[in-house]
Amino acid sequence: MSKTSDNEMLLHNQNWQRERQIIARLSSLNYRTGELSSYLHNIACGVSELIGVDWTVVTFCQEGFETVLASSLEMGEGEHVYSLHGLLTGTVIKIGHSLAVEDAQKYPEYGQAPEGYCAYLGIPLRTAENEVIGTICSFNHQPRDFTKEDIQIVELFAERAATAIDNYHLYQQQCQFNHILEAEVEKRTAELQAAQAKLLEQERLAAIGEFAAIIVHEIRNPLTTMLMGLKYFRKTILTESAQERLTLALSEASRLERLLSEILLYAKPQVLQLCELDVNEFIHDLLVCIREMPEALERQIEFIPASPTVKILGDKDKLKQVFINIVRNACEAIAPGDIVKWKVDLHIDKVYINIHNGGEPIPSEVITKLSQPFFSTKPCGTGLGLAITKRIVNAHSGKLLISSDLLTGTTVSVQLSVVL
Repeated sequence: MSKTSDNEMLLHNQNWQRERQIIARLSSLNYRTGELSSYLHNIACGVSELIGVDWTVVTFCQEGFETVLASSLEMGEGEHVYSLHGLLTGTVIKIGHSLAVEDAQKYPEYGQAPEGYCAYLGIPLRTAENEVIGTICSFNHQPRDFTKEDIQIVELFAERAATAIDNYHLYQQQCQFNHILEAEVEKRTAELQAAQAKLLEQERLAAIGEFAAIIVHEIRNPLTTMLMGLKYFRKTILTESAQERLTLALSEASRLERLLSEILLYAKPQVLQLCELDVNEFIHDLLVCIREMPEALERQIEFIPASPTVKILGDKDKLKQVFINIVRNACEAIAPGDIVKWKVDLHIDKVYINIHNGGEPIPSEVITKLSQPFFSTKPCGTGLGLAITKRIVNAHSGKLLISSDLLTGTTVSVQLSVVL
């Protein structure tokens, strides 16, 4: 066999061995979503070994910067981000195809190589949509010529890397979309549950209202007859003890009549007759009749209006009922001569109508029960005043807030939406 044939056979075996190495390296790459870093590290190491260079990195390039995603050499902790301006990598991104530079110092027009390196091979990472998203960059300390085969090998790995990076970003986008979708589903579910609860509450209150109306009617008729009989005895001459018993009976009958009215008022659905109200003007008008209430006669009511004035949508008569009840409670909580402060505060799109008294503080365990039906701290209270007040405020899509402590006293706030 001739020497030429021996050389050809040797070259053939070398090529065959190299092809086996390439196939083995490609076969060993196993990418699973979420394991991008180790996958790209294997690519960088495989490229360095197969084409015989000192250093290989895989980069992701975006908005004029490159981020090193993987390196065949240890680069230290932290994220490695560099400007593409003036770098060999920047040239690859700009021209969009492979670039082999035998000696970067001799050809500075292609850009700078990292310090201590001369030869450079840059391969763009191109997605299925033909978008260049990064590079595989190989560097060598000594000048060297990159063969066509070297370039083809790195291009094979670049195709795998581009697919992995693109799939990873798609996976991240899908995760983000799933997160947003889950949050939206949770929000919609909560809204649906709230709507269902509100509907059930409305149906329950409607049933209670219908039942209460029947019961109130059945009790009120004989109660009216009893009151007429009791009032008849006022015309007769009674002993002192009999007169006391008659007065007590009339008082209790009147209290029962008020209770029946309040039960009916609480149970009825809150149908609002909405109109635009100037809050300052509304309270000024209401103060005239509130100051005439027996509970307010010896108390001072100080009104601090909003500046500038603010408007709300509300049912004038029902809101009158709300504030008459709150101010009456405030007046009953203080001694004669003390002050009830009635202040309007504006916070962006909400108005807070605050009624403050400096009376005895309300224990925290009592505050949570104040708006519950039939709970009262007053000896003769029905326990429905604040319960009705809260229902009216809720019907206005507002909030009834109560705070109380030893230093500042008690403040009842009605939060309502402002007409913008």
